[in-house]
Amino acid sequence: MLIAVGGNSLIRAGEKGTIVEQLANARRTAAAIIGLIRDGYHLVVTHGNGPQVGAQLLRSERAADQVPGQTLDVCGAASQGEIGYMLAQSLQDELAAAGLHVPVVSLVTQTIVSASDPAMQHPTKPIGPFYSLAQAEERKRLLGWEIVEDAARGYRRVVPSPEPIEIVELEVIRSLVNQGALVVACGGGGIPVVRENGRLRGVEAVIDKDRASALLASQLGVDLFAISTDTDYVYLDYKKPAQRPLSRLTVSELEEHYKAGHFPPGNMGPKVESALNFLRAGGKEVVITSYDHLCEAIAGRAGTHIVPDEKAAGGKQPVHFEVPVGGR
Repeated sequence: MLIAVGGNSLIRAGEKGTIVEQLANARRTAAAIIGLIRDGYHLVVTHGNGPQVGAQLLRSERAADQVPGQTLDVCGAASQGEIGYMLAQSLQDELAAAGLHVPVVSLVTQTIVSASDPAMQHPTKPIGPFYSLAQAEERKRLLGWEIVEDAARGYRRVVPSPEPIEIVELEVIRSLVNQGALVVACGGGGIPVVRENGRLRGVEAVIDKDRASALLASQLGVDLFAISTDTDYVYLDYKKPAQRPLSRLTVSELEEHYKAGHFPPGNMGPKVESALNFLRAGGKEVVITSYDHLCEAIAGRAGTHIVPDEKAAGGKQPVHFEVPVGGR
């Protein structure tokens, strides 16, 4: 199984994001993951890094008169190391407490994107702190940033979000998994790099974590792709009076809901797209739920489960039903 851990698993709503808070959340996440290892799963864990990269960028900017600043790809690498350390340590401690002997490794990962990806010419992903209009215009003039107004809270830098093409360390990850290791990899979607004349070069971009996780899951050939987020289910009409959760559905059914506009780009959209990509590439099942209900969801008692159409047709037809909000 590959589990894509959402950024909210480490910095929860209302928290400042201190290391103490993040370590406590990492341990709670690790405890849920250990339950799956007890059930016999071999795991690869990926994770988000949005808040941590934002903090790295802010530190870099504010200390620019003291030390050289860091580019976005380097900030991404630093955040992978930071989060990987906390997750790996938490997993090691939980494994030891459970009497389970599973080696854990955190791997800083690069993800290849195309320099000709249309997204590279049309930055859309907000990153870093908010600025006043005057501050934003100054940075645009001095640094060449693309700036947008973000949710009426101020102005932010936007960078490209290209499609992931290849995981550079794929064979290393595969080898570690085959040796029985629990691998933490592809943090934040991986460090975006392009290949030029046989060499890799980092670019200032952000890769969607779930899309990169789906690519890694497909290339590793895992059976189950689990996406941990801040909601227990995928919902139709999310946060509207008619909101209703989905429990089990097929690729075709999910595509219909997607085309109907139920999953916005800045919210559930990338997760749904990633689920569809994994299943179209031959994956067997995707589960989307909150990390609090991860073990329940994998056992089939919670969360949204998506399966290929042929899997549904080949056996018992999955029931596409709705459950009461907050129910199971």
